[in-house]
Amino acid sequence: MRVQRASALIAAAAALAIAGGAPRQPLAAALPRGRAHADLFDELYRRGQQQNGNLRTFTAAFTETTTSTLLTRPLTARGTVIVERPGRVALQYTAPDERLVLIDGDRMTLSWPSRGLKQTKDIGAAQRRVQKYFVNSSPDELRGHFDVTAREAGDRPGYLVTLVPKRKQIKEGLTRLELWIDPQTLLLSAMSMAFPNGDTKLMTYTEVTPNAAVDPNLWRQLASATRPLPTRLVESVPRSYSAR
Repeated sequence: MRVQRASALIAAAAALAIAGGAPRQPLAAALPRGRAHADLFDELYRRGQQQNGNLRTFTAAFTETTTSTLLTRPLTARGTVIVERPGRVALQYTAPDERLVLIDGDRMTLSWPSRGLKQTKDIGAAQRRVQKYFVNSSPDELRGHFDVTAREAGDRPGYLVTLVPKRKQIKEGLTRLELWIDPQTLLLSAMSMAFPNGDTKLMTYTEVTPNAAVDPNLWRQLASATRPLPTRLVESVPRSYSAR
């Protein structure tokens, strides 16, 4: 159950990370008086799609913080995410221990050497839900699935978009999704997910590299790897990761 839930969330995270965006100037000043808050999400969506329409690949360093009633304190993990449109994602965790999550189309492979674990799952149904509810939805269609609010973020530069599911099917796996959008890169800078059991997961992204040059052999080598691979396979990776 935990692996199935993770697969759906990772797919959603990747789709949102490469589809999100924000305008280069403050929106409140550009919109008619009285309409700034109502139209902010529509404008973020439009400018994000316009800016990221030619985005093919995406790499970033990430920090993942998980809270749970089963944990006495938050669990922090770090690594690198590599995305290649339309359906490839690799999460290479480097701390506190190495593990690899690989999504290639409708298949997700989890390799966790320290636990002697390697599993492959069919995530076709989850991928189709992500496409339906996030990637292929217009702002109005998204509002049919979620209560959506957008505002300038108070805790970091940029904007905060909050999505609270309306549909029972979505609520069963996710109760709240928050997206922080960087005003300069027009890409996702952080994402927070809340789950029905009270667990939460926060992922923050740094040193984001859009359209990074990815070695064409990367995905084949990842698929056969038993542990995370050296980052030399990605020619333009976050500097902090390649220095480790």
